[in-house]
Amino acid sequence: MEKLFNQLSETLLNNLNTGEHLKITIGGENSQFVRFSQSKVRQSGLVDDASLSIVLIKDERTCSGSFTLTGNITADEETAMEELNRLRDEVGTLPKDPFVVMPEDTGSSREEYNGSLLNEEEAVSALSPAMQGVDLAGIWASGRIFTGNANSAGQKHWFATDTFSLDYSLITPDERMVKGTFAGSHWDQSEYENNMAKSIAKLRMMEKPGKKIKPGVYRTYIAPAGVADIVGMFSWGGVGEASIQQGDSSLCKMRQNGIKMSPCFSLSEDFTSGIVPRFNSNGELAPEKLDLILAGSLKNTLVSTRTAKEYGVQSNFAGEGESLRSPVLSPGDLNEDEVVQKIDNGIYLSNLHYLNWSDRPGGRITGMTRYACFWVENGEVVAPIENMRFDDSIYNFFGDNLEAVTDKAHLHPAVETYDGREMGGVSCPGILLKSFELTL
Repeated sequence: MEKLFNQLSETLLNNLNTGEHLKITIGGENSQFVRFSQSKVRQSGLVDDASLSIVLIKDERTCSGSFTLTGNITADEETAMEELNRLRDEVGTLPKDPFVVMPEDTGSSREEYNGSLLNEEEAVSALSPAMQGVDLAGIWASGRIFTGNANSAGQKHWFATDTFSLDYSLITPDERMVKGTFAGSHWDQSEYENNMAKSIAKLRMMEKPGKKIKPGVYRTYIAPAGVADIVGMFSWGGVGEASIQQGDSSLCKMRQNGIKMSPCFSLSEDFTSGIVPRFNSNGELAPEKLDLILAGSLKNTLVSTRTAKEYGVQSNFAGEGESLRSPVLSPGDLNEDEVVQKIDNGIYLSNLHYLNWSDRPGGRITGMTRYACFWVENGEVVAPIENMRFDDSIYNFFGDNLEAVTDKAHLHPAVETYDGREMGGVSCPGILLKSFELTL
């Protein structure tokens, strides 16, 4: 597919007219998908798919389009030229954009990460035994994901990686659930079986009578999966420079008032894991690592070239949406095996659900407890808790109330498959909080 991308890019770029600028992006996958329901295979298939997107810029006007590739160079070249001509007809009708980002040559790259994946014939036999005796619903996805970028300034990138993921839920007879994910680039059967055994142990605990707790403030542990959900919220009006400039960011207090979070809290954008490319849709290469919040202090924000142009600041080549692409929350020194004991009396939250900002400039997040959340008493898990809503500020639970961070960071990959398998993920540990507010 890289060869096809190179040929199509060359064809398009060689046919540009004076004053035209072009950005070209390819994305696709070669994947196996298996759907499970009640721990049985309900659907299985292979996907071999790719699409090409082109952005035409002329006279400060921008127009974009895309089409699915067939793999036949002659047919795809014909479609690509048809799409380019369509954009030519349309671009002149659009308003000028004073902050349009023009293609530049800031360096090219080529990265391939080869994993060790289960082959198509052995996947089901490797996965199925560990899920017997429980009601499991989930989807297995495995294979190569790739993307490339080229532009009329001469820049070219290619990125491909081999990954797998099993995104699943275990369900009790009364429809309580345990949510789990097992993912990576190198298959390890024993690690998978251990992961499933831990989830099944939670499921057995979920079968016990539930405990209704009252709204209030509780000593709380949030497991890595829940922390990953919270970290993801920083992409919604958090670490983006444009949001801060517009006064709509949850981190405005850190920039404007010098407020700090806990010294235990450090968040960075880190591309060294190889799960997502450094280049964005403009072909710009981000730094391999960028500290955003370091030991509780705001050090950097994500700044796109467009934002840099609009507000007169320096770009660090973030994507146009200035969202996190490969965030890493640094681990601490709390032993994972001692978490329940350290809670003493309080709540263990495996997952969170339906998060949103209740007051974004104030840094308040609301959401629900869901999927294997437990009451802990005298250092022992005693009962699942009924679903509760929480509403608390990041300046509380990532600030003075952050008591400890576990010593291991876990990768929680993107598992969305709606338009294709998504790249990226969040690497984070669990956090122990002195208090966390449940509202109803």
